[in-house]
Amino acid sequence: MEEEPEAHDTKAVDTKEEVSSAPEHSSPQREISSSNAEEAEVGFSASCLTTAELQQHWRAVKQEFRSVKLLFDIPAARIIDQTITKYVVYQVVVIRSGSYDCERVAIERRYSDFLHLHQELLLDFSEEMEDIVMPRKKIRGNFSEENIAERRVALRDYLTQLYSLRFVRKSQAFLAFFTHKELKAAYDLLRGGRFSRALEGLQKVLVLQEKLSSHNPTLVVPTLCAILVCQRDLEDFDAAFQTGRRALPTVRRYEVRQYQGPLLEALVDLGYSLGLSVAQLQDELTRMQDSPNGQVSEMSLKELVVQEFV
Repeated sequence: MEEEPEAHDTKAVDTKEEVSSAPEHSSPQREISSSNAEEAEVGFSASCLTTAELQQHWRAVKQEFRSVKLLFDIPAARIIDQTITKYVVYQVVVIRSGSYDCERVAIERRYSDFLHLHQELLLDFSEEMEDIVMPRKKIRGNFSEENIAERRVALRDYLTQLYSLRFVRKSQAFLAFFTHKELKAAYDLLRGGRFSRALEGLQKVLVLQEKLSSHNPTLVVPTLCAILVCQRDLEDFDAAFQTGRRALPTVRRYEVRQYQGPLLEALVDLGYSLGLSVAQLQDELTRMQDSPNGQVSEMSLKELVVQEFV
């Protein structure tokens, strides 16, 4: 197993991702000599994107080969005292280190959520986790300020130790700990037509996904598409179009076929609504539809999105 980080007040983990962590079908180069080489690498035309969008995309590509440094903090906790139950929820924050992180979203988790994560991870990584101890629950005094403060530190250290293990931090269970509850709530709101609240939850999750899943950029595609659907139904067509543009390079590069056709259709419709030139997007969609191996989804983007977390 990997070496555990030393204990500090705020935990930092420096984890260097290997080039092989990218999906096997993609082989991006560290240095790309020309724009034509870049286009050939990811399979899209630079003329389809603005300069700003291209710059943003290639910064994300290069980030895959850099050190990933995250800090985990649990700055606060609160007691929930209901009629038949009483428990503590801990505020968990994930911070990208190395530069000022202005997107610090907080989630709340109970001790039972941490325990469930630990049990899930032990099913697949028992050997790697043999030296990691889940903070124990005390028999008495669980609601005292002293014990809550002590457990905040212990749970923070626990997350940091988990993240130090390469296979653990890339696991679905680890990512789900930070995003599953919020994603499910957001999709339930979306299906219920409460698009403003769904959008708020999805944007919060997107920040966490981008920090925690740099090893697999495709994990943010469903969330970006759900955000587009909310923005379009709220008639914020410009924001929806920009969100789709943000998702499209990743969809193309990693050939996320399930979303490529519906996303292109949505972008073409939005472009027409905004009076934009979308001829190249329309041509790309037509080529996909006419390709014998195109496998274009017959569902709309919204129909595809609402199937999530059903």
